[in-house]
Amino acid sequence: MTVSIWQADGSQPVYETDFLVVGAGLVGCAAAYFAAQAGLHVTITEMRDLGLGASSRNAGFMITGLDAYYHQAAERYGLPVVREIWALSRETHRIWRTFIQAGGVPFQECGSLLLAESPEEARDLEEAARALAADRIDVEFLSHDPLGRGYFAAIRQPWDAAVHPLKLAQAVFQASGAELVANNEVYALEQPDDETVRVYTRQHIFQARYVMLCTNAYSPQLDPYFVGKVIPTRAQCLVTAPLANGPLLNTCGYSDYGYMYYRDTFDGRLLIGGGRKQNRLLEHDTTDDRVTDPVQRVLEAYLRQRFPEVDAPVERRWAGIMGFSADGLPLVGTLPGRPRIGFAVGFHGHGLALGAATAERAVGLLLEGLDPGAVSAARFD
Repeated sequence: MTVSIWQADGSQPVYETDFLVVGAGLVGCAAAYFAAQAGLHVTITEMRDLGLGASSRNAGFMITGLDAYYHQAAERYGLPVVREIWALSRETHRIWRTFIQAGGVPFQECGSLLLAESPEEARDLEEAARALAADRIDVEFLSHDPLGRGYFAAIRQPWDAAVHPLKLAQAVFQASGAELVANNEVYALEQPDDETVRVYTRQHIFQARYVMLCTNAYSPQLDPYFVGKVIPTRAQCLVTAPLANGPLLNTCGYSDYGYMYYRDTFDGRLLIGGGRKQNRLLEHDTTDDRVTDPVQRVLEAYLRQRFPEVDAPVERRWAGIMGFSADGLPLVGTLPGRPRIGFAVGFHGHGLALGAATAERAVGLLLEGLDPGAVSAARFD
């Protein structure tokens, strides 16, 4: 969001802190936690409020892995990178689970099913399962449809889970001990010397030793460095009224190479997300989080096709803006010429899979100069 001269004329009060996080989503709250663990006074500022962006507009899938099938990811990035990202995902879920347990966050150890919607996708699933098994990742390949809904094959990852994503963000924030300045848009960043960063916002001019940008899809609005590296991309969901007969799936299901996804909510509704594949131009490169009729029609058609027994009405529709990276992997680094401004962005719709451990690496880079590995933004230099 932009800030007019009428909203902030440069006379805002100065707010001093050791470590400022911009963005109060899951990744921002995790970064705040790790910075606080390093003994710093941490403040988070956010243009909306805690967790109200993509962190609470997703489906709440804690699925291990990358955005691509394992063998295809290995072809694209190389096997060492894929192994590292897979380990990063497992570490992220270990971290989330500590907050889930401590904060009493709604959570279900239901596993996940990656389902094939065509014979061609079934062959890809079988190849992905072989590649996973070769790396000693013990998934289960099913050559049939375990749901009985017209799919062709599946991979089951029994250790995956479903979570309430907003309550998880709230639990991470509480554990961080950080202060929150909400409803506060940023309009300028500067590092005037080797030890100070100034962040100009509608309410305050923050003066900090370190700044961490966890702004994901909105990063290109903050600094031109992110233009072309992070692309805002809309995702949409719908959810039914509570089903008369209770939960339908008892798993996190996704199919069509991840373009469609569905789960039971904790209060017995059916949630379906996706529809972007059929509407790429409409959903690409936008920060408009309104729902659109073409995507919602796809979701409703999918509901009727795959879940014909559901007679509960659609009760809610929403959209969220993901930050897609140019190559499908998150970006961790510092802004060129401003080494005290770090970032952890570009989660490609997989913040719940990779966010916490990526935030930890970003804090390690900013405070100690530690190499962030495969998520380093230096790959774009």
